[in-house]
Amino acid sequence: MAMPADTNASGDIFGGWVLSQMDLAGGIAAGQRAQGRVVTIAVDKMKFIRPVHVGDVLCVYTSVGRVGTSSMEIKLEAWALRHRFGGREKVTEAIFTMVAVDGQGKPRPVPKDIPAPQ
Repeated sequence: MAMPADTNASGDIFGGWVLSQMDLAGGIAAGQRAQGRVVTIAVDKMKFIRPVHVGDVLCVYTSVGRVGTSSMEIKLEAWALRHRFGGREKVTEAIFTMVAVDGQGKPRPVPKDIPAPQ
């Protein structure tokens, strides 16, 4: 939920807060696909469509796009549930590139097999 401490001088939620929430969601999706640790290396096509307001619940939806040897494109959409109970509006979308890394932070291959949902 977007809180007053997350606002800019105009009373809207900082774009950086929204970006942070999307990075968390993207990292979860990429980590599940990579079956391990991942890092964000790029954010592409970030588009802020509508502002997020105090009291909105931010819902972030992910899908795994292209999967390379060690990298993955994660497509994200953020939707605001207005004032916790109102209608939903798409507020932001982006493509994050995540890389699977080993314990030393070095790129490692993403497994070819997609893990079954649990």
